[in-house]
Amino acid sequence: MELILKYFPDLTPRQIEQFTRLLSIYTEWNERINVISRKDIENLYERHVLHSLAIAKFVQFRNGTKIMDLGTGGGFPGVPLAILFPDCRFHLVDSIGKKLKVVEAVKEELDLKNIFTFHSRAEQMDYQYDFVVTRAVAPLIDLLMWTKRKYLPKDQDRVANGLIALKGGDLNQEIADTGLLHTVTTPLSSYFSESFFSDKSLVYVKQ
Repeated sequence: MELILKYFPDLTPRQIEQFTRLLSIYTEWNERINVISRKDIENLYERHVLHSLAIAKFVQFRNGTKIMDLGTGGGFPGVPLAILFPDCRFHLVDSIGKKLKVVEAVKEELDLKNIFTFHSRAEQMDYQYDFVVTRAVAPLIDLLMWTKRKYLPKDQDRVANGLIALKGGDLNQEIADTGLLHTVTTPLSSYFSESFFSDKSLVYVKQ
């Protein structure tokens, strides 16, 4: 939890309580439904929570922003972002229903009224969003195909509506495969000093 406060020192008491409780909730549920590597659960705050919050270093969502978390798994990056932005609306989408049971449990225990879960594929969703966020789900070219026509036409945030993907490794070929010129890649090491983030990046594609 100290790691989160290091980079987000202005959290409210309620947000601090919610982030603090994540470890016990995920530890308990991960014994029943494996959504985080068993050896990785002790690194929850660095490798999952803070990693997810990198998106908040790139854009501060304004109140009322609508966000889809594509392939949320156990709730990342959607759950940490929903805690940080309680006045935004988050649709957490995954094609594997049992993972969403964990998200629903977290939502209930932390009273996160801005989270809505959907057992669905992204391309089957009938809603439109300001942003689609995702973490290591698929190549960019697939993400762009799945999220076509999923964006609201009017921008309301400082950053224009689009796709924000958390990625690892060398992304040059993956980005080149999309054929897009308006792609912004930001190394997460520019946000966080921990070695875990040395090969991680945030990729933004304007829609």
